[in-house]
Amino acid sequence: IAQAVGLGAAVDYLSRLGMDAVHAYESELAAYLESQLRTVDGLTVHGPPAGAPRAALAAFTCAGVHANDLATFIDQDGVAVRAGHHCAQPLHAALGVTSTARASLYIYNTKEEVDRLIET
Repeated sequence: IAQAVGLGAAVDYLSRLGMDAVHAYESELAAYLESQLRTVDGLTVHGPPAGAPRAALAAFTCAGVHANDLATFIDQDGVAVRAGHHCAQPLHAALGVTSTARASLYIYNTKEEVDRLIET
């Protein structure tokens, strides 16, 4: 029953925010994340080209650094990212990478948190 109560609370919260507002904010964060990641030397952002619609997440690699190591370095600065295949091994093979790091954002994240990721 706890799961049903939690789901109901989440639905109520998102309804109060309004899904159009959630989508608009997520789109804004997505564009900001993508543009800021592209400013980092040696970093390659994998996914839709700049300006294309995208979810508020970005997979990226850093020249000469394995994604798992990159995620560990970033984590040591208190920023959480995921590393691995992200259930997309065929895509990774097509891109010629063994794994990627991925930053995922949602309504509870801020541009300041993206800036913190970039500063690491």
